[in-house]
Amino acid sequence: MLAVRNGRIITMAGADIEKGTVLIENGKIREVGRDVQIPPDAEVIDATGKIIMPGFIDAHCHVGILEETYRVEGNDINEMTDPVTPHLRAIDAINPEDMGFADALEGGVTTVVTGPGSGNVIGGENLAMKTAGRIVDEMVIKNPIGLKVAFGENPKRVYGSGNKTPMTRMATAALLRETLVKACNYMKKLEKGLHDPEKLPERDLRMEILVRVLKGEIPLRAHAHRADDIMTAVRIAGEFGVKLVIEHCTEGFKIADELARKNIPAIVGPTLTNRAKVELQHRTHENAGILSRAGVKVAIMTDHPVIPVNYLSLSSALAVKAGMDETEALKAITINAAQIIGLADRIGSIETGKDADLIILDGHPLEIKTRVEQVIIDGIPAFSR
Repeated sequence: MLAVRNGRIITMAGADIEKGTVLIENGKIREVGRDVQIPPDAEVIDATGKIIMPGFIDAHCHVGILEETYRVEGNDINEMTDPVTPHLRAIDAINPEDMGFADALEGGVTTVVTGPGSGNVIGGENLAMKTAGRIVDEMVIKNPIGLKVAFGENPKRVYGSGNKTPMTRMATAALLRETLVKACNYMKKLEKGLHDPEKLPERDLRMEILVRVLKGEIPLRAHAHRADDIMTAVRIAGEFGVKLVIEHCTEGFKIADELARKNIPAIVGPTLTNRAKVELQHRTHENAGILSRAGVKVAIMTDHPVIPVNYLSLSSALAVKAGMDETEALKAITINAAQIIGLADRIGSIETGKDADLIILDGHPLEIKTRVEQVIIDGIPAFSR
């Protein structure tokens, strides 16, 4: 048993608790409050003068699948030989010894969503995992967390340069629709096969994951920067009745009311970067705040290694500097992120029964001078400065 006591607890589930205690047992939060009785045999961490928070969540990055110090050897982010690869699984490419995981711990990031990039129209499965561990399978919280799809410049640049489909935005949308239709047909055959085994189709790994999307078990996680590309993703999701999360959402501020009306969440970023391509010409730190004020549920990402994962809280702080409400900015890297990825029952706040993923800081989490002093994941100390 472990007790973290005497700190100011930012629970992200209501009011802060001054000089509070978090009691941890078997990797879970057993109790949190001001008058928690600490068993005599418990290990105690004194957080006097410190802040205790839930670990940060980076809802979109490529930790472990795109390693910084390697080029070909550690680059497993895009299978750019086929624009439609729904059967690819991030878990088969993640290296738990990637230095990005150590960076994540240093920055207080205890959970990441990682997976394929945006080179393909359909890139494959992504997953959510903890940032401490030796074996990927044991670090995973949920796999898959969603299916990566991409709109805009990237797929048409990758394949158009070789005179292959898609060369246009029309073809990108058409390929996605075509594949979803095939998945609808496959799903109908599966349903018929329940009553008549002779009608069961042969197993198709490409279709299996798409059936899960069609059934609403996981969302399409759509790479889209430009407002028109975002609306194409919204249009197709509506046609097939599937769940949708917009990733990057660079021009989301232009259509914030529409995203709010349709209750579509956005994982915003990276904004701490240059305008590396045309789609980023309207990049602004104000975007997350505008979306949040319009009623969109917002998370903030790093897209590591585009922005190092340990700068997640800095990215959130820059959104505050540009006008985002401070509490909403903290939610964007804790409880909002957890809700968007469907894991709010386990992570994102300090509440009884949730995973004991805590960080101890020497100052306010959005202050540039603040350092993460300790990180606890599943009740086990994972980092100490």
